[in-house]
Amino acid sequence: MVLNVLLFLLVLLIILILIKILMPNFIEINLILLHAGWRCFETICQDYMNAPRYNTVSLYSQSSSVAVLTGGSRGLGLGVLKKLLQCEMTVILGVRNIEAARKSVESYIDSSLLMNKVIYENCDTGDLSSVREFAKRVQERFRGINLLINNAGIMEVPFKLTKDGFESQMAINYIGHFLLTHLLMPQLIYGSKESGKTSRVVSVSSCSHFVGKIRYNDFNYTNIYHGQISYSDSKLAQVMFTRHLHEMCKENNWNVHAYSCHPGFVNTGLFATSLFGPLDKFREFVCKNLEQGARTVVYAAIAPEIESNGGAYITNCRPSKMSYKAMDNAECRKLFLFTCDRLGIKSFGSE
Repeated sequence: MVLNVLLFLLVLLIILILIKILMPNFIEINLILLHAGWRCFETICQDYMNAPRYNTVSLYSQSSSVAVLTGGSRGLGLGVLKKLLQCEMTVILGVRNIEAARKSVESYIDSSLLMNKVIYENCDTGDLSSVREFAKRVQERFRGINLLINNAGIMEVPFKLTKDGFESQMAINYIGHFLLTHLLMPQLIYGSKESGKTSRVVSVSSCSHFVGKIRYNDFNYTNIYHGQISYSDSKLAQVMFTRHLHEMCKENNWNVHAYSCHPGFVNTGLFATSLFGPLDKFREFVCKNLEQGARTVVYAAIAPEIESNGGAYITNCRPSKMSYKAMDNAECRKLFLFTCDRLGIKSFGSE
Protein backbone atom coordinates (compact mmCIF):
# COMPACT_ATOMS: atom_id res chain seq x y z
CA MET A 1 0.00 0.00 0.00
CA VAL A 2 2.76 2.43 1.02
CA LEU A 3 4.74 1.42 -2.06
CA ASN A 4 1.75 2.18 -4.31
CA VAL A 5 1.30 5.63 -2.74
CA LEU A 6 4.99 6.42 -3.19
CA LEU A 7 4.85 5.23 -6.79
CA PHE A 8 1.80 7.41 -7.44
CA LEU A 9 3.54 10.46 -5.93
CA LEU A 10 6.65 9.76 -8.00
CA VAL A 11 4.61 9.57 -11.23
CA LEU A 12 2.76 12.76 -10.29
CA LEU A 13 6.07 14.53 -9.63
CA ILE A 14 7.43 13.40 -12.99
CA ILE A 15 4.28 14.67 -14.74
CA LEU A 16 4.57 18.06 -13.01
CA ILE A 17 8.25 18.31 -13.95
CA LEU A 18 7.45 17.49 -17.58
CA ILE A 19 4.65 20.10 -17.60
CA LYS A 20 7.05 22.67 -16.15
CA ILE A 21 9.66 21.86 -18.82
CA LEU A 22 7.35 21.55 -21.83
CA MET A 23 4.77 24.16 -20.81
CA PRO A 24 6.57 26.44 -18.33
CA ASN A 25 3.60 28.78 -17.81
CA PHE A 26 0.88 26.13 -17.63
CA ILE A 27 0.62 26.00 -13.84
CA GLU A 28 0.80 29.78 -13.33
CA ILE A 29 -1.83 30.45 -16.01
CA ASN A 30 -4.26 27.91 -14.63
CA LEU A 31 -3.83 29.09 -11.05
CA ILE A 32 -4.62 32.62 -12.23
CA LEU A 33 -7.66 31.39 -14.15
CA LEU A 34 -8.91 29.54 -11.07
CA HIS A 35 -8.46 32.69 -8.99
CA ALA A 36 -10.26 34.74 -11.64
CA GLY A 37 -13.12 32.24 -11.74
CA TRP A 38 -13.50 32.46 -7.98
CA ARG A 39 -13.54 36.26 -8.12
CA CYS A 40 -16.22 36.12 -10.82
CA PHE A 41 -18.39 33.86 -8.70
CA GLU A 42 -17.82 35.98 -5.59
CA THR A 43 -18.73 39.19 -7.44
CA ILE A 44 -21.89 37.72 -8.94
CA CYS A 45 -22.96 36.68 -5.43
CA GLN A 46 -22.18 40.14 -4.06
CA ASP A 47 -24.16 41.77 -6.87
CA TYR A 48 -27.08 39.49 -6.15
CA MET A 49 -27.03 40.35 -2.43
CA ASN A 50 -25.98 44.01 -2.46
CA ALA A 51 -27.10 45.56 -5.75
CA PRO A 52 -30.83 45.72 -4.92
CA ARG A 53 -30.03 47.64 -1.71
CA TYR A 54 -27.03 49.79 -2.58
CA ASN A 55 -26.73 50.10 -6.37
CA THR A 56 -28.55 53.43 -6.74
CA VAL A 57 -27.43 56.88 -7.80
CA SER A 58 -29.25 60.19 -7.48
CA LEU A 59 -29.03 62.29 -10.63
CA TYR A 60 -29.15 66.07 -10.41
CA SER A 61 -28.79 68.97 -12.84
CA GLN A 62 -25.24 69.98 -13.80
CA SER A 63 -26.00 72.00 -16.91
CA SER A 64 -22.73 73.94 -16.75
CA SER A 65 -20.53 70.83 -16.44
CA VAL A 66 -18.42 69.37 -19.24
CA ALA A 67 -17.57 65.67 -19.22
CA VAL A 68 -15.15 63.67 -21.35
CA LEU A 69 -16.07 60.01 -21.86
CA THR A 70 -14.04 57.45 -23.79
CA GLY A 71 -15.79 54.49 -25.37
CA GLY A 72 -19.24 55.97 -24.81
CA SER A 73 -20.93 54.77 -27.96
CA ARG A 74 -21.58 51.14 -27.09
CA GLY A 75 -21.92 48.77 -24.18
CA LEU A 76 -21.60 50.21 -20.70
CA GLY A 77 -20.56 53.58 -22.11
CA LEU A 78 -24.02 54.10 -23.61
CA GLY A 79 -25.62 53.64 -20.21
CA VAL A 80 -23.15 56.08 -18.65
CA LEU A 81 -23.69 58.63 -21.43
CA LYS A 82 -27.45 58.53 -20.96
CA LYS A 83 -27.17 59.27 -17.24
CA LEU A 84 -24.72 62.13 -17.82
CA LEU A 85 -27.18 63.64 -20.29
CA GLN A 86 -29.96 63.23 -17.74
CA CYS A 87 -27.77 65.44 -15.54
CA GLU A 88 -27.81 67.96 -18.43
CA MET A 89 -24.03 67.77 -18.89
CA THR A 90 -22.23 68.50 -22.14
CA VAL A 91 -20.38 65.30 -23.06
CA ILE A 92 -17.40 64.91 -25.37
CA LEU A 93 -17.29 61.34 -26.63
CA GLY A 94 -13.95 59.85 -27.63
CA VAL A 95 -14.81 57.12 -30.17
CA ARG A 96 -13.04 55.21 -32.91
CA ASN A 97 -15.74 55.68 -35.56
CA ILE A 98 -17.79 58.88 -35.36
CA GLU A 99 -20.58 57.90 -37.76
CA ALA A 100 -21.08 54.48 -36.19
CA ALA A 101 -21.04 56.10 -32.74
CA ARG A 102 -23.63 58.67 -33.73
CA LYS A 103 -26.00 55.98 -35.01
CA SER A 104 -25.51 53.87 -31.89
CA VAL A 105 -26.13 56.79 -29.54
CA GLU A 106 -29.19 58.05 -31.42
CA SER A 107 -30.73 54.58 -31.45
CA TYR A 108 -30.29 54.16 -27.68
CA ILE A 109 -30.92 57.65 -26.32
CA ASP A 110 -34.04 59.73 -26.91
CA SER A 111 -33.48 62.84 -29.03
CA SER A 112 -34.98 65.01 -26.29
CA LEU A 113 -31.96 64.19 -24.12
CA LEU A 114 -29.35 64.74 -26.81
CA MET A 115 -30.22 68.39 -27.62
CA ASN A 116 -26.77 69.08 -29.15
CA LYS A 117 -25.18 68.09 -25.84
CA VAL A 118 -22.98 65.34 -27.35
CA ILE A 119 -19.75 66.17 -29.18
CA TYR A 120 -18.19 63.33 -31.16
CA GLU A 121 -14.42 63.18 -31.59
CA ASN A 122 -12.07 60.47 -32.84
CA CYS A 123 -10.08 58.72 -30.12
CA ASP A 124 -8.44 55.30 -30.06
CA THR A 125 -6.86 54.78 -26.65
CA GLY A 126 -4.69 52.05 -28.17
CA ASP A 127 -3.00 54.66 -30.40
CA LEU A 128 -1.04 57.30 -28.51
CA SER A 129 -1.05 59.74 -31.43
CA SER A 130 -4.85 59.46 -31.53
CA VAL A 131 -5.02 60.17 -27.79
CA ARG A 132 -2.86 63.27 -28.22
CA GLU A 133 -5.00 64.54 -31.10
CA PHE A 134 -8.17 63.93 -29.11
CA ALA A 135 -6.81 65.82 -26.11
CA LYS A 136 -5.80 68.69 -28.37
CA ARG A 137 -9.33 68.95 -29.80
CA VAL A 138 -10.82 68.93 -26.29
CA GLN A 139 -8.41 71.68 -25.25
CA GLU A 140 -9.34 73.78 -28.29
CA ARG A 141 -13.05 73.54 -27.47
CA PHE A 142 -12.99 73.93 -23.69
CA ARG A 143 -10.62 75.76 -21.39
CA GLY A 144 -11.98 73.76 -18.47
CA ILE A 145 -13.65 70.38 -18.03
CA ASN A 146 -15.24 68.93 -14.90
CA LEU A 147 -15.19 65.19 -15.41
CA LEU A 148 -13.06 62.60 -17.20
CA ILE A 149 -14.35 59.04 -17.38
CA ASN A 150 -11.76 56.55 -18.63
CA ASN A 151 -14.18 53.90 -19.84
CA ALA A 152 -12.96 52.50 -23.18
CA GLY A 153 -11.66 48.95 -22.94
CA ILE A 154 -11.27 45.49 -24.38
CA MET A 155 -11.26 42.11 -22.64
CA GLU A 156 -9.59 38.73 -23.17
CA VAL A 157 -8.46 39.27 -26.76
CA PRO A 158 -5.68 37.39 -28.63
CA PHE A 159 -2.15 38.70 -28.22
CA LYS A 160 -1.34 41.79 -30.25
CA LEU A 161 1.11 44.67 -29.97
CA THR A 162 -0.03 48.19 -30.81
CA LYS A 163 1.96 50.37 -33.19
CA ASP A 164 3.43 52.06 -30.09
CA GLY A 165 4.79 48.70 -28.95
CA PHE A 166 2.44 47.93 -26.05
CA GLU A 167 0.32 44.81 -25.54
CA SER A 168 -3.15 45.79 -26.74
CA GLN A 169 -5.18 45.31 -23.54
CA MET A 170 -2.65 47.16 -21.40
CA ALA A 171 -2.47 49.88 -24.05
CA ILE A 172 -6.21 50.45 -24.51
CA ASN A 173 -7.32 49.91 -20.91
CA TYR A 174 -4.49 51.64 -19.08
CA ILE A 175 -1.68 53.31 -21.05
CA GLY A 176 -3.90 55.40 -23.33
CA HIS A 177 -6.02 56.61 -20.42
CA PHE A 178 -2.90 57.44 -18.38
CA LEU A 179 -1.71 59.68 -21.21
CA LEU A 180 -5.16 61.24 -21.68
CA THR A 181 -5.43 62.05 -17.97
CA HIS A 182 -1.99 63.67 -18.08
CA LEU A 183 -2.90 65.79 -21.10
CA LEU A 184 -6.29 66.92 -19.75
CA MET A 185 -5.19 67.62 -16.18
CA PRO A 186 -4.80 71.39 -16.84
CA GLN A 187 -8.41 71.46 -18.10
CA LEU A 188 -9.61 69.53 -15.05
CA ILE A 189 -7.79 71.94 -12.73
CA TYR A 190 -9.18 74.98 -14.52
CA GLY A 191 -12.66 73.45 -14.54
CA SER A 192 -12.55 73.12 -10.75
CA LYS A 193 -11.48 76.75 -10.37
CA GLU A 194 -14.14 77.95 -12.79
CA SER A 195 -16.97 75.99 -11.13
CA GLY A 196 -15.76 76.19 -7.55
CA LYS A 197 -16.31 72.44 -7.33
CA THR A 198 -13.99 69.45 -7.38
CA SER A 199 -13.30 67.95 -10.80
CA ARG A 200 -13.20 64.15 -11.00
CA VAL A 201 -11.36 61.42 -12.87
CA VAL A 202 -13.12 58.04 -12.93
CA SER A 203 -11.42 54.89 -14.22
CA VAL A 204 -13.69 51.96 -15.03
CA SER A 205 -11.83 48.95 -13.68
CA SER A 206 -13.02 45.46 -12.72
CA CYS A 207 -13.07 42.94 -9.89
CA SER A 208 -10.47 41.16 -12.02
CA HIS A 209 -7.92 43.62 -10.68
CA PHE A 210 -7.69 41.37 -7.59
CA VAL A 211 -6.06 38.75 -9.83
CA GLY A 212 -3.70 41.20 -11.50
CA LYS A 213 0.04 41.65 -11.21
CA ILE A 214 2.34 44.32 -12.64
CA ARG A 215 4.95 42.50 -14.70
CA TYR A 216 7.68 45.11 -15.00
CA ASN A 217 10.12 42.62 -16.53
CA ASP A 218 7.59 41.38 -19.08
CA PHE A 219 5.28 44.35 -19.59
CA ASN A 220 4.44 43.28 -23.15
CA TYR A 221 3.84 39.61 -22.25
CA THR A 222 6.48 38.08 -24.50
CA ASN A 223 7.17 35.33 -21.92
CA ILE A 224 3.60 34.59 -20.81
CA TYR A 225 0.28 35.54 -22.35
CA HIS A 226 -3.33 34.74 -21.72
CA GLY A 227 -6.18 37.15 -22.38
CA GLN A 228 -7.45 36.94 -18.80
CA ILE A 229 -4.00 37.62 -17.36
CA SER A 230 -3.34 40.75 -19.38
CA TYR A 231 -6.88 42.02 -18.78
CA SER A 232 -6.57 41.56 -15.01
CA ASP A 233 -3.16 43.22 -14.96
CA SER A 234 -4.46 46.24 -16.91
CA LYS A 235 -7.36 46.62 -14.47
CA LEU A 236 -5.00 46.49 -11.49
CA ALA A 237 -2.88 49.14 -13.18
CA GLN A 238 -5.95 51.38 -13.42
CA VAL A 239 -6.73 51.05 -9.72
CA MET A 240 -3.11 51.66 -8.71
CA PHE A 241 -2.90 54.70 -11.00
CA THR A 242 -6.10 56.08 -9.47
CA ARG A 243 -4.71 55.76 -5.96
CA HIS A 244 -1.46 57.53 -6.80
CA LEU A 245 -3.18 60.15 -8.94
CA HIS A 246 -5.45 61.17 -6.09
CA GLU A 247 -2.55 61.49 -3.66
CA MET A 248 -0.58 63.53 -6.21
CA CYS A 249 -3.53 65.89 -6.73
CA LYS A 250 -3.68 66.45 -2.97
CA GLU A 251 0.06 67.11 -2.75
CA ASN A 252 -0.13 69.66 -5.58
CA ASN A 253 -3.30 71.30 -4.24
CA TRP A 254 -5.15 70.43 -7.44
CA ASN A 255 -8.87 70.34 -6.73
CA VAL A 256 -9.26 67.05 -8.60
CA HIS A 257 -10.39 63.74 -7.10
CA ALA A 258 -9.77 60.31 -8.65
CA TYR A 259 -11.90 57.18 -8.28
CA SER A 260 -11.84 53.69 -9.76
CA CYS A 261 -14.88 51.48 -9.96
CA HIS A 262 -16.20 48.03 -10.80
CA PRO A 263 -19.63 48.37 -12.46
CA GLY A 264 -20.46 44.71 -11.87
CA PHE A 265 -20.92 42.02 -14.49
CA VAL A 266 -22.69 43.96 -17.22
CA ASN A 267 -24.09 42.18 -20.26
CA THR A 268 -22.10 43.87 -23.02
CA GLY A 269 -20.11 42.96 -26.11
CA LEU A 270 -16.94 42.72 -24.01
CA PHE A 271 -17.90 39.12 -23.26
CA ALA A 272 -17.74 38.17 -26.96
CA THR A 273 -14.16 36.87 -26.69
CA SER A 274 -14.48 35.45 -23.18
CA LEU A 275 -15.56 32.07 -21.80
CA PHE A 276 -19.08 33.49 -21.33
CA GLY A 277 -19.32 34.72 -24.93
CA PRO A 278 -21.60 31.93 -26.26
CA LEU A 279 -23.70 31.76 -23.07
CA ASP A 280 -26.31 34.41 -23.90
CA LYS A 281 -29.05 33.11 -21.62
CA PHE A 282 -26.66 32.65 -18.72
CA ARG A 283 -25.40 36.24 -19.10
CA GLU A 284 -28.94 37.57 -19.24
CA PHE A 285 -29.67 35.79 -15.98
CA VAL A 286 -26.58 36.74 -13.93
CA CYS A 287 -25.46 40.05 -15.45
CA LYS A 288 -26.64 43.61 -14.93
CA ASN A 289 -28.13 45.48 -17.85
CA LEU A 290 -26.57 48.70 -19.17
CA GLU A 291 -28.62 50.98 -16.95
CA GLN A 292 -27.79 49.00 -13.79
CA GLY A 293 -24.10 48.82 -14.66
CA ALA A 294 -23.90 52.55 -15.40
CA ARG A 295 -25.11 53.47 -11.91
CA THR A 296 -21.80 52.76 -10.15
CA VAL A 297 -19.75 54.63 -12.77
CA VAL A 298 -21.99 57.71 -12.56
CA TYR A 299 -22.07 57.46 -8.77
CA ALA A 300 -18.26 57.69 -8.77
CA ALA A 301 -18.53 60.65 -11.12
CA ILE A 302 -21.10 62.82 -9.30
CA ALA A 303 -22.09 61.54 -5.84
CA PRO A 304 -21.52 64.29 -3.23
CA GLU A 305 -21.27 61.76 -0.38
CA ILE A 306 -17.89 60.41 -1.56
CA GLU A 307 -16.32 63.85 -1.83
CA SER A 308 -14.14 63.11 1.21
CA ASN A 309 -13.25 59.62 0.00
CA GLY A 310 -11.06 60.33 -3.01
CA GLY A 311 -8.95 57.47 -4.33
CA ALA A 312 -11.67 54.97 -3.43
CA TYR A 313 -12.63 51.86 -5.37
CA ILE A 314 -16.41 51.88 -5.87
CA THR A 315 -18.70 48.88 -6.33
CA ASN A 316 -22.50 48.86 -6.19
CA CYS A 317 -22.45 52.60 -5.47
CA ARG A 318 -20.34 52.49 -2.32
CA PRO A 319 -16.62 52.46 -1.48
CA SER A 320 -15.33 48.90 -1.31
CA LYS A 321 -12.23 46.88 -0.55
CA MET A 322 -9.55 46.89 -3.24
CA SER A 323 -6.58 44.60 -3.82
CA TYR A 324 -3.83 44.83 -1.23
CA LYS A 325 -1.48 45.57 -4.14
CA ALA A 326 -3.35 48.81 -4.83
CA MET A 327 -3.16 49.75 -1.15
CA ASP A 328 0.64 49.76 -1.29
CA ASN A 329 1.57 53.42 -1.83
CA ALA A 330 5.14 52.60 -2.78
CA GLU A 331 4.02 50.13 -5.45
CA CYS A 332 1.47 52.61 -6.83
CA ARG A 333 4.19 55.24 -7.08
CA LYS A 334 6.55 52.74 -8.73
CA LEU A 335 3.98 51.95 -11.43
CA PHE A 336 3.25 55.65 -11.93
CA LEU A 337 6.92 56.51 -12.46
CA PHE A 338 7.43 53.44 -14.65
CA THR A 339 4.53 54.52 -16.90
CA CYS A 340 5.73 58.12 -17.06
CA ASP A 341 9.13 56.82 -18.14
CA ARG A 342 7.63 54.59 -20.86
CA LEU A 343 5.60 57.54 -22.18
CA GLY A 344 8.35 60.12 -21.85
CA ILE A 345 6.37 62.24 -19.39
CA LYS A 346 8.70 64.41 -17.30
CA SER A 347 6.11 66.43 -15.36
CA PHE A 348 2.68 64.82 -15.10
CA GLY A 349 -0.21 67.18 -15.77
CA SER A 350 1.85 70.18 -16.79
CA GLU A 351 3.36 69.45 -20.20
